[in-house]
Amino acid sequence: MAARGHVQDPNDRRLRPIYDYLDNGNNKMAIQQADKLLKKHKDLHCAKVLKAIGLQRTGKQDEAFSLAQEVTTLEPTDDNSLQALTILYREMHRPELVTKLYEAAVKKVPLSEEYHSHLFMAYARVGEYKKMQQAGMALYKIVPKNPYYFWSVMSLVMQAISAQDDKLAQTMFLPLAERMVEKMVREDKIEAEAEVQLYFMILERLGKCVEALEVIRGPLGEKLTSELQSRESKCMMLYRRLERWPECNALAHKLLLKNPDDWQFYPAYFDSLFQLLDRSWSPPEEGEHCPEGPVHHSVADVVRFVEERIKGEEGKESRSLRGPYLARLELIQRLRERGCPEESMLGEPLELMVQFFQRFGDKPCCITDLKIYLHLLSPDQHVQFINRLSDGVPLGQREGEVPAFPEDTKALQRHLCVCQLSRALGLHHALDPDGKLRLIAELKAHYRHGLKFGKNALKTELQFSDMYCLMAAHVYIDLWAETNDQSMAWRCLGLLQEGLSHSSSNAQFKLLLLLLYCRLGAFEPVVDLYSSLDAKHVQHDTIGFLLTRYAEPLGQFAAASQSCNFSLRFFHSNQKDTSEYIIQAYKYGAFEKIPEFIALRNRLNQSLHFAQVRTERMLLDLLLEADIVLSLEESVKAMSLCAEDDDVPWDTLRDNRDLTVFTNWDPKERQLSDDQRRQSLEEESVWLRIRSLTLRLVAALAALGHTASQQNSEINNENGVGDKTAVLSGLLTQLNHTLQTAAQLAEKHIKPPFLGPPSTRLAAALSGGSCQCQAAALQLAVHLQELETAGLDESSELQTQMCNSFKSLIVQLQEILNKCKGDLLEVKGSRLKIQPSFLENLIFFVETVTLVLWVSSYCAKILRPLKTSLQKKKKKKKETQTALPPVLCGFQELTASLQDLLAQTLEHIKAQEVAVTTLKLANLTLEGNTQEEAAFSKAAVDKVQSSYLRSLQEVGDLLRKRVETIKNLKI
Repeated sequence: MAARGHVQDPNDRRLRPIYDYLDNGNNKMAIQQADKLLKKHKDLHCAKVLKAIGLQRTGKQDEAFSLAQEVTTLEPTDDNSLQALTILYREMHRPELVTKLYEAAVKKVPLSEEYHSHLFMAYARVGEYKKMQQAGMALYKIVPKNPYYFWSVMSLVMQAISAQDDKLAQTMFLPLAERMVEKMVREDKIEAEAEVQLYFMILERLGKCVEALEVIRGPLGEKLTSELQSRESKCMMLYRRLERWPECNALAHKLLLKNPDDWQFYPAYFDSLFQLLDRSWSPPEEGEHCPEGPVHHSVADVVRFVEERIKGEEGKESRSLRGPYLARLELIQRLRERGCPEESMLGEPLELMVQFFQRFGDKPCCITDLKIYLHLLSPDQHVQFINRLSDGVPLGQREGEVPAFPEDTKALQRHLCVCQLSRALGLHHALDPDGKLRLIAELKAHYRHGLKFGKNALKTELQFSDMYCLMAAHVYIDLWAETNDQSMAWRCLGLLQEGLSHSSSNAQFKLLLLLLYCRLGAFEPVVDLYSSLDAKHVQHDTIGFLLTRYAEPLGQFAAASQSCNFSLRFFHSNQKDTSEYIIQAYKYGAFEKIPEFIALRNRLNQSLHFAQVRTERMLLDLLLEADIVLSLEESVKAMSLCAEDDDVPWDTLRDNRDLTVFTNWDPKERQLSDDQRRQSLEEESVWLRIRSLTLRLVAALAALGHTASQQNSEINNENGVGDKTAVLSGLLTQLNHTLQTAAQLAEKHIKPPFLGPPSTRLAAALSGGSCQCQAAALQLAVHLQELETAGLDESSELQTQMCNSFKSLIVQLQEILNKCKGDLLEVKGSRLKIQPSFLENLIFFVETVTLVLWVSSYCAKILRPLKTSLQKKKKKKKETQTALPPVLCGFQELTASLQDLLAQTLEHIKAQEVAVTTLKLANLTLEGNTQEEAAFSKAAVDKVQSSYLRSLQEVGDLLRKRVETIKNLKI
């Protein structure tokens, strides 16, 4: 191996073609090539492992695993075999087997630096921190390099972070880590910045802020050079934790003198001032105020300091910095909160904000800067403020009805900022419907005029005037909400489609289109829109809910599967990816990042969205396949579903949704409140609990069905039927309790704003009766077990009860179906009226009737042998005419009624398909639009029409397959 650089190992030459085939994805050829090589060289272990990789990638996991185990038991020490086995085990998601490999290799070659380091990284992949600590020290003894020593130290820190007992972390792991680093400090062996960062991390976690401060301010702190102002930021953080407010104030003051635009130090400067005032702090009579220099301990000092920074900016020839001007507004806000009269020393907020606009109004950041201080204006100043700003906007001449337009991009940005501030102050919302329509016309005119400034822009660049288009869309949404006139939604769609045609990378256009299409019940166009957003990594968790919430409820089953897979792929790869990030962090000494990576992994594993998508995906698979492709029992087994296991981390669930993803200029009272956020999370959790319990109940039903399929009653007893019935009963009790909680929650329903989180399906599921009907159907399974135990002769009361349940189920299903009656699309005069709830109610019916069919299938399994034994008894007694037991008659009525219900539903769906196909939608919704607007609106309407048709077709196809299921229910 050592001579490989000079003379190529002949085995490498032999293996090269197999590597090439695997790299190119030609796994079958790789397997063939490996077989040829193994015929000539039986002991070439690597060829066997490469064959196993080929088998794994062609779906032959068991064969691949047994081949790999053959090689593993030989405890190979050649690099090729070890690396190939590592790749294979990682692809099998069995990283724990890699540790066994390198443990054996290290025993055989105890002085190999490479194998020891691979062993350490193998432990890192599975989070074996204690073994990592030992492996790191073993490596350091063989090769005394600093990084290896600090790998061991970091492993101690990770033991502290992951320890269940905080006391153990504080008294054992962290002090030991501290002593290990102190040893290196005493011996003057600290070499790298990462080592100082790790020392700081240990001291900080131990709460030794004074010692940490000494390290940062001492010679070791000089090594902290990778980040700007790293030492200062750490000192500031420690001063705050130690409540050393004089030092905090003096350091912030000193840093702001150097860079008055560095906003991170203004809050510390103001916080420290008010802390000093509250403590009545005064400087010593002699000497320095504190080690960091002079302290500003009065409001007058701070006001003077801020005004001096502003004067410094006004005297500059170059562009002014925003920091000091914003600091003045921030200080006014804080003084006003405390009721300090010194607020007046800084000036009138209206005047100061007008001045700020005059200086920075042509920058896109001006709106976000001023928006957070608008509350400093009194309500009667709002119109005056906007008028003052408008006076400072250079516009051309107004010609009749045509508004005055800006003549360059800077003027456009100023005008746009005024419009955005008007909306943020609620002036748009105060207009009557006609006023809003005039405003929309003006915003659209400004948008189209502004397009000329971006004629030469690249496709990936946004147009300068895009925000006008977005704001006009928001006003359309206001009108839709106020007047319930759906034509506003159609116009809004058309406008956003137009905006997207000129600015194909505008994420806000896409997000709003996505939301509008979903609210109108059309999911088909949404898949491409979301895909074009090109969501990266963690965004699948933060904004993925916008996609997965609507896919199945709008009847797009294929797209729903695709959407769930899209999200689940990210979550499943997270575990593997995070391990790689951690390993890279160890390799490059980025120790402070390791706890962050662990926290990210935990955050994603505990994600509410992850739990929802996983549950909905399994329910969807069962809905589409169980008793159609495979039996319910086989489907549940293929998913490895177990009724007893609840894999949702209820106690640690995290809401990672980004509820601020939409650009929003609404006033605070119209935005999402903290109460609404809390209620949304509560509603999502309760709905997830209902869905999760439903899934586990179906698994319990499948387990009972599997047992019922066994012919021998002794086998039944061995399989523990009683236990399985107990599981089903226990889960049903939980479901009924959750439904009570859900009903209470639905009663106090507060509607979130349009741009807030979408509501769950909870309220509709309860009001439509589908949850109650599903619970009633599952209760039948418990009664069936009682019937099987008692027999047909001894159970007349129970049979009567079950017959009533059969009838009740049909009545409930009919009521759910009645909610789907009426038309999805309806024409009133020249107006088009749609019912998006039609599709959602239809899906509730499909889900519920499917569950009833699964229960009916289980019924048939139980009743068939009971009927057979009854017939045998009749033959023995030579009875010719005896009435069938009530339960058998009731079941036959149930199956007949189910058949009728599905026939009704299919007929209704067919009628809706015809209605949607024949309606000339485009002609109905475009009144008042220009020809260009009409074209974009027509394209949007066509997409909606196409989506409705696809939804109806997919639901119809599924129900037709369910009709076939009913035919197998005869007893």
